[in-house]
Amino acid sequence: QVQLVESGGGSVQSGGSLRLSCEVSGYTDSNYCMGWFRQAPGKEREGVAAIDSGGSRAYANSVKGRFTISHDNANNTLYLQMNSLKPEDTAMYYCAAGRQEWWLILVGESYQYWGQGTQVTVSS
Repeated sequence: QVQLVESGGGSVQSGGSLRLSCEVSGYTDSNYCMGWFRQAPGKEREGVAAIDSGGSRAYANSVKGRFTISHDNANNTLYLQMNSLKPEDTAMYYCAAGRQEWWLILVGESYQYWGQGTQVTVSS
């Protein structure tokens, strides 16, 4: 019943920007956390950014200062604004939702619901 649908991926040159969106439906837990994760071929899944129900945010060190996570309560949509993109940002990006303690907010295994992913490709 819970669904997360990502959109906004694409191809961009190094230094460019993209904004990913995640439309959430069927999720009613008031203590939810939502996050963005990415996985490149041959690499492990990486937590990129996450936000809890109170609006506190967490970021991977590799994206601090470049990416911004936000949530629009009016339309229940999660966003990831990605600026100054680098080739190493190339990956499939996934939106996730769940309930977990703060210290697990960037740990993918702690999330219960996942979207289908959207591809981001950054060329040099």
